[in-house]
Amino acid sequence: MSTTRGTSLNLPNRFDAQRLEAFDDGWDQPEPEFPLPQVPTEFYEDRSKSIISTNDSPDVPMEASINPYRGCEHGCAYCYARPSHEYLGFNSAIDFESKIMVKKQAAELLRARFEKNWKPQTIMLSGNTDCYQPAERHFKITRSLLEVLLEFRNPVAIVTKNALVTRDIDILSELATLGLVHVVLSVTTLDLELSRQLEPRTATPERKLAAIKKLTEAGIPVGVLNAPIIPGLNDLEMPRILEAAKANGASMASYQIVRLSYGLRDIFKDWLEQHRPLEAAKVLKRIEMVRGGALTDSRFGARMNGEGAYADYIKQQFRVHVTKYGLNCDIPELRTDLFRIPGTLFG
Repeated sequence: MSTTRGTSLNLPNRFDAQRLEAFDDGWDQPEPEFPLPQVPTEFYEDRSKSIISTNDSPDVPMEASINPYRGCEHGCAYCYARPSHEYLGFNSAIDFESKIMVKKQAAELLRARFEKNWKPQTIMLSGNTDCYQPAERHFKITRSLLEVLLEFRNPVAIVTKNALVTRDIDILSELATLGLVHVVLSVTTLDLELSRQLEPRTATPERKLAAIKKLTEAGIPVGVLNAPIIPGLNDLEMPRILEAAKANGASMASYQIVRLSYGLRDIFKDWLEQHRPLEAAKVLKRIEMVRGGALTDSRFGARMNGEGAYADYIKQQFRVHVTKYGLNCDIPELRTDLFRIPGTLFG
């Protein structure tokens, strides 16, 4: 696994009333003889009493979602979920990708919820942070949730940037046979160097495409999410990403444009200065072009795909190539009529 991080910043939490800042007190400090150690990943038990989150956003196709982890070791420099880590008392920069909350009781909480007046509906895994991030290899929380979802026959939609999803093909295949699952691989770029810099601990582009193929061959419906599109950085890759996804078996596609809210603006600007200094001004200006002169837009209907002439250009490019490669833009309808409570009269 990569030892790099998406950011080196250690920003203050925007909710803290007090802040500590380093300053030069005149004492010369020699450079360390050896490089400073890499920031280790720390795991904390999340003792939440419920596991399903709900939303009423018209921009999100599912009302219910589960995030097995809070924080994400993938370390994507553009991740919209970073600011949410501040609600836990951490920061949205290095803490987000190195201090991970683990919901060890997730499967038990889901089982209990299903047994108590649950209205069968599709649950999305990874509404905020990735359910197949590196921690999943050890904790296997996502796999335990899939086992419960299959046991109760409740539909699930999965969005991930990690090829680890193929580990669970045995369960996903059973769900697919019943019409209860849809998987989406999020592909940001096909450029390996850019991927390693921008999203250092996700699966490589090649492995994401291989995962699409492997899932498809197992009879599991798979789509591709071209996200985030960062105007001036990776937007010209859309046609190649859609073509490659189709060639590997994807049946549907969608896209989202980057939005930089709160501390994420500083994190992404710092990333640009480190990795794309000559393109930084252009990229930020083009993001502003699709965000009404700002770097973010929280309005429903606009926040996912932006507005303005450049956003319209991206939309038209998407429509043209989705048609060209025969990709569907609609998320498949999953069955809810098979839900059961095992061990009961209706199970």
